[in-house]
Formats: sequence, C-alpha cells, structure tokens
Amino acid sequence: MCGFTGFLGASPFQEDGASRAVLGRMTDSIRHRGPDDAGYWLDVGHGIALGHRRLAIIDLSPAGHQPMPSSSGRYVIAFNGEIYNHVTLRDELAGAGAAPAWRGRSDTETLLAGFDAWGIAATVERAVGMFAFAVWDRYSATLTLGRDRIGEKPLYYGWQGRGRDAVFVFGSELKALRAHPAFEHVVDRGALSLQLRHSYVPAPYSIYRGIAKLTPGCLLTVSSRDRAPRVNPYWSRERRMAAAAANPFSGSPQEAVTQLETLLKGAVKAQMIADVPLGAFLSGGVDSSTVVALMQAQSARPVKTFSIGFQEAGYNEAEYAKAVAQHLGTEHTELYVTAEQGRAVIPRLPSLYDEPFSDSSQMPTFLVSQLARQHVTVSLSGDAGDELFCGYSRYQFAASLWNTITAGPLPLRRLAANGITRVSVDSWNRMAKLLAPAMPRRLRFPNTGDKLHKGAQVLGCASLDALYLGLVSHWDDPAALVIGGIEPPTVLRSETPALAAFHGVPRMMALDLLTYLPDDILVKVDRAAMAVALETRIPFLDHRVVEFAWSLPQSMKLRDGASKWALRQVLYRHVPPSLIERPKMGFGVPIGDWLRGPLRDWSESLLSESRLRAEGFFHPLEIRRKWDEHLAGKRNWQYHLWDVLMFQAWAEEQSRSRPGGSGNFDNEMAEVLDSGQSPGPAGTPAA
Repeated sequence: MCGFTGFLGASPFQEDGASRAVLGRMTDSIRHRGPDDAGYWLDVGHGIALGHRRLAIIDLSPAGHQPMPSSSGRYVIAFNGEIYNHVTLRDELAGAGAAPAWRGRSDTETLLAGFDAWGIAATVERAVGMFAFAVWDRYSATLTLGRDRIGEKPLYYGWQGRGRDAVFVFGSELKALRAHPAFEHVVDRGALSLQLRHSYVPAPYSIYRGIAKLTPGCLLTVSSRDRAPRVNPYWSRERRMAAAAANPFSGSPQEAVTQLETLLKGAVKAQMIADVPLGAFLSGGVDSSTVVALMQAQSARPVKTFSIGFQEAGYNEAEYAKAVAQHLGTEHTELYVTAEQGRAVIPRLPSLYDEPFSDSSQMPTFLVSQLARQHVTVSLSGDAGDELFCGYSRYQFAASLWNTITAGPLPLRRLAANGITRVSVDSWNRMAKLLAPAMPRRLRFPNTGDKLHKGAQVLGCASLDALYLGLVSHWDDPAALVIGGIEPPTVLRSETPALAAFHGVPRMMALDLLTYLPDDILVKVDRAAMAVALETRIPFLDHRVVEFAWSLPQSMKLRDGASKWALRQVLYRHVPPSLIERPKMGFGVPIGDWLRGPLRDWSESLLSESRLRAEGFFHPLEIRRKWDEHLAGKRNWQYHLWDVLMFQAWAEEQSRSRPGGSGNFDNEMAEVLDSGQSPGPAGTPAA
C-alpha cells in the first residue's frame, strides 16, 4: 500500500529544478500513505513526472523502490496496492520464457514484467488484487492510469491550466493535486449537490471542477499529443454481474456453501501474505467474523484482531467481537473510546478525507485503524459482505414497501401524497397529539408529521429505482440548496442498460455495488487507514468471489427473511450461531445528540446565516430551518446537517491551506455564475 502522484505537461518542462521541487511538494503531501520511502522520476524532454511514497509490505528491501522502471526500460511505474497472485504471474512468465532477471520479490516488478511481455491491459486482466497505478510508456510517450475492478484504491486526474501551460495532474489523493501550482481550486457545484444527496461525491465526479475519479475497472490513456483522456474498461462491473446472474449456480445449497467457502479461503490465504505484521478488524458481525474465522483456520498462530467499543449501548458491538475472538482463539485487542475521543477526530476529517465526505462512521473507522496500526501494518476487513450477500435491511424494506404502495394507481397515490404534504409537519403533530388518547399505543409515534411527509414522498414514486433513490438520499433536492447547483447524472439517477435484467432486491444490490460500496465504504476505509499508514485488504472483493456471489440464486442469499444465508452457513462451520445471531447495529455515532450538545457552538459557527451568505455556496434559509428544528427536538435532521457541516469544515480547511488563503474561495462564485453550468468529469484543457 502506498501513494503516488505526478503530472504531464502539455509541453516539455522548462526547468528541471523547478519541476522537481513541484513534484517533491506533491509527493510529500501524501507522506502518510507511505512513510517508509520516497521516490521521484522525471523526463524533462517529455514533460512527465512521477512521485511515490512507499509503505513497504512485500520485499522490504530497496529492490521495491518506486517509481520503478521495467527491465526493458520501456515502462516506468508508480503503483499503489497489492497483486495477490503475483507469484503465479511470475511462474507464468517463466513458463513462457518471458521472465526477466528478477531484481527483487515485489509485485510491482512483476507487473512491469507483465507489461513488457503481454502489454498493460492483458497484464491487468490477469492480475488479482487491489491497485491504482500510473505507468509511462517511454516508446510511445503515453501515460496510462489504471484502477482495480471494484475501486478499493483511489485515483484522481484532470487537466488544469490553459494552452501550453496546461498540465495533466493525477494522484492517490486530491491534496497531492492541489500542491501543483496550476491547480485551480474551483468547486464543482454539481458535485457538491451530489455530496448533499449521498454523503459522498460519486465517481467519476470530484468536488473540484475539471478533476475526476477514474472509474473502477478502467484504464485511461493520455499524452501531450492526444490530450483528451481515453477511458476504457478492462473489467465491467455491470457486464460481469449480468453475465453471472444469467448463468446461475446450478448445484445444491450445500454445494454452493462449500464452493463459497473454498473461494473465500483462497482469497483470505492470498491476502494473508506479507512481510510485516498482519491482523484483522473484528466487529463480531457475520462479515468480519467470517474473514477472521477463515484466517485463523489457516494460521499456525493466533490471528491479531481489533475492535473498538463505545459506552453507549446502542452503538457498542465490542462485547460480541470479544466473544467471537475467544471462541476462535485470536489475539484480541479492544479499546473502549469515550464520546470525547470520538469527537476529537472531527477536526482531522477535512484533511483526512480530502473532499467533503459525511458518512459519520468515518470516526470509528479511523479510531479502529489507529488502534490496529499500533500492532500491525496490514489489516483484513469484512467490508462488501452486505452488498454481495443481501445484508442491508433496506433491501427487504424497499421491496416490501414497493409491493404495498403499487396496489394503488400512481395518479391516486400522487393525489394522496399532495394532500398529505399540503398540511405542515407541525399541524400533523398537533393533530396527532390531540388524537393520541383515543389511539392504540402501537399507532402513537413521535414526530408523526415527519413520518407522514416522508411517507408521502414514497407514495408519489413512479418506480422502484425512484423509491430506492429516496431511501439512500439525504437532501431530496440538493441542487435547490446550492447556489448555481445543477445535479449531474449518476447511476442512481439515470438509466443503466446493463442492469436491465435486474429487478427488485438484486437491482438495489447491483446499484450499491456500483455506487455506495466504492464511493462511500471503500473511500471511508482507505482514507481512515492510510492516514495512519495501515494497509487494509478486503477478501470479499476478490473478483472471483464477487462473480460467484452474483451467480448465486437470490434464495441462497435471502431465505425465510434472513439475509446472507450462504455466507452464514460458511461462518457456522467455524462459529456457533448463538454468537452471531442478533440485530445489526452498524458502526455509527450519536451525531444527532452531539449536535444539540457539545458540537452545538462549532456547528452554529459553520451554519450561521451571515457566514453562509458571505461564502456563497448555499441558500441558507432551509439549512437554518432544519438547524432550528433539530435544536428544538422537533425533527432529527442529523444526516442533512452533517452533510452541510462536513462541506463547510472542508471548505474552511482548504482556504486555510491554500497559499494566500483567506477563509473562502476568492472569485469562485463569480466563475460559476459566469460559466452558467456545472461541468462534468475532466476532459481536455482549454486552448
């Protein structure tokens, strides 16, 4: 696990020393991703620069130093990630008589040998792993960027500047790109709208105009001659899911469980290879317990496991993790954190996540990463089990709700919804209070008006996709909140022909694999762990496991109302059900209470009407209304408010960190209004 960055000029560099200094600043900005070593490579004549920070995991010797040239001298690479089958690839190269005289044991060198022998695309198609890379082809003077199949490792890119001064910047984190003097720092109002809806900025967008995220499973090529980035998939998530579902597993349920266990054991075994101490996160839930159980089954010594606990009972799973650890015989470390320790992470979030990100479980994720890093350098994780094996309760809830409301015709449902919303939330609450003595206790709800208004939104949905979008959205119309905001198209807000074969629950799972998993879950884990130089690995995202999971009939995932059926059967071969069967808690924090209590002054300073108007990103009235209602206990707007607060805190951090920063984005609002649009992903630079 490492970090890299670089830039490609529209013309050759004018001065080697100045370019090297810029590259040094860009690379140093991501030192946390790789504290063990730094490397720099420039070709002044072609205007290309690569920088790398190394976290040494495999082959700790100088032979793993990057940027690394291939044995032929044709390719130079900066690489982040792990290729779990790289020894097998070395054997394949040797069998074909294409192996070089190896300098060391690193998977980076293996990739380069593959590029020399098979080409970049063919090598990546053979690779099993998580990765992002930048490779310069010295023969064709072409830069290629690549990202792993599901999106475990991040990669940003885009042209900045104009004409001959334009530069194509790229890297593992936005802070590296911002360190280049050509970076323009213009917020994309459309991307901000998306962050308010989802709590994250989905790929291919980023928070900055002209900067994009490389879509998972894709390769990008660009050169100073052909400045329009060309993005091509080498592994399409949509097509692979559709192909697997079209050829379902035909064996018995027990045969499916056995094959799943075999695939998972293989993935876990491959991901346990490291030349540094290794462990695993353990929450005590199905996913992490399965990973740890399969690790311990293949380890000659106790596996190191880590969990954190909270004093608030509704948020604490540490006791369950401890019971699983004791049963499996792991070397378990737990830390009970106070609310004060959790809140102490908040000032670090804007720098840590690098663009506005408001999934509040970012805090405990950072704390458990920090705990693990005190003992190990690599930690396996149980992420992605929910998306692959139907773990989220919202899947069943949405499907049941859709079946219920579609019993009535859409025009009638919309008429009813309109009638409900014409009455204010406060009026509904007053009526409910008056009627409460005559109503059964089971029909007495707090904030009745809030629930009725939310129900009205569901009633008016014309499709299951629309209903699901509503369930996974925070702000329903975020572009109306953002000055100059135009919400751009996303997978969740446009037709996806490749998913046409999916309906109901499988469709929602597919949408999550394309959006929520890579853009929220994997971002959260990567940034939290890499902030403390901890490598995380996710066995469920071995692409062979992913494809097999999608080939399983839905009845092997959701059975008799229980989720993850096949995965649970694998786990129950190692851990008794009594240690696992309990309601799912998640990994959250009591943000709503904090906003009314210890975070109130901080929040008020960021949400004051005068500040919102002066900074020019938001129309403040709706934000202030929700803030007042939340403080008064009338409604729980914690997620909506946290979205705005995380942007505000991020914007403040960026203003402070910019050279000459003054606390806001100077002239940025005027640029947006002059352009009259919200640009999409990065393309060619202006002439």
